[in-house]
Amino acid sequence: MSDFIVKKPLNNNVLIAQDNYQNEVVLIGSGIGFNFKENDSVEEEFVEKLFVLRDQEQQDQYKKIVPQIDEYLLQKIIDSINMIQKRSSEILNEKVHVALTDHLLFAINRLEKGMAIINPFLSETKILYPLEYEIAADIVDFLNQQLDINLPDGEIGFIALHVHSAIYNRKISDINRYSQLITQLINIIETKLSIKIDRAGIEYIRLVRHIRYTIDRLVEGEVVQEPKKIAELLKTEYPICYNLSWKLMKIIQQTLKKPVYEAEAVYLTMHLQRLYQKYE
Repeated sequence: MSDFIVKKPLNNNVLIAQDNYQNEVVLIGSGIGFNFKENDSVEEEFVEKLFVLRDQEQQDQYKKIVPQIDEYLLQKIIDSINMIQKRSSEILNEKVHVALTDHLLFAINRLEKGMAIINPFLSETKILYPLEYEIAADIVDFLNQQLDINLPDGEIGFIALHVHSAIYNRKISDINRYSQLITQLINIIETKLSIKIDRAGIEYIRLVRHIRYTIDRLVEGEVVQEPKKIAELLKTEYPICYNLSWKLMKIIQQTLKKPVYEAEAVYLTMHLQRLYQKYE
């Protein structure tokens, strides 16, 4: 019995098929879409890669996108996704095939039209997701060489978020929301304390990571121990940073729709006070 039954070729190298368990799968292989027609049987030996798009909307979107893409470009995007797989050694969320393909098409289209690609969260992304950023940088370099284009550094940050989403099975919308939140909070800190933090400095890296881990704990519902005596001391000794800390925690609470705890405000106060003293 054959491994797959062709449902619909999308281009010369990609087709939609059905496996022995009646699952709809995407098959990728050199010439596979050209050599096999609807209802043909395809043996596994002809398949270089396969993935399942269980979400119907994702299936429909991929079926719509692929036939419109130059086959050479699509192959380079598939190669880029394979780079993520090899570098991370993780099973990727299959939605990356749709999300990253769609994003790269959009980015390349903007580039061809001379439209600027600006990433206001680039420095935060590099700090938050160092491995993903490194992989994304290699993807941008690979695409620039293979396609003879010049995707800017800002694109590395956007692709890094897709890499993180694929590896850790997180929604790209949530990742974007957290990145925007971190940037917003840092801007408020600089405004309220009348300081400008060096984006290349260790203090900035520590602050970004502190806020990121705070967000992660709150999202996961993790409660840290509440140091009551320290809270009262900080409130008295460092009112500016204590009040700012609570202002930031309230913004986090409103954004995440999650409860926040005094212990988090206390630890953030101590971090802000050290920062304030350095730049004062």
